[in-house]
Amino acid sequence: MKKSEIRFSIALDDKKVPEAISWSATDAGPDIHFAKAINIALWDREQAGTMKIDLWTKDMPVDEMKRFVVDNIGSMAENIVTATDDKEMAAKMRALCKELSDYLDKQEQGQ
Repeated sequence: MKKSEIRFSIALDDKKVPEAISWSATDAGPDIHFAKAINIALWDREQAGTMKIDLWTKDMPVDEMKRFVVDNIGSMAENIVTATDDKEMAAKMRALCKELSDYLDKQEQGQ
């Protein structure tokens, strides 16, 4: 069986606020990659529930954070089709993404 590892490293300031997020993965080559935000969700077997880690750095702009959230919802829409073939649920999630993207576009035009 092939094994793959993903490692995250979080640099915190003295108030424990993330200043830098880096990651590496055995399947992504030897380079260290940097991110402004991460969103990790796990389905815990024991608790039969979701465990989440949401972190973002001080330099993550609000507009990018909002886009990050919309992108995550879109990614989950693709995941639900692949995992369950529930096209209706995916369509509703995509519709929400479209609505939120339009909202963000209007916000950005107003600035």
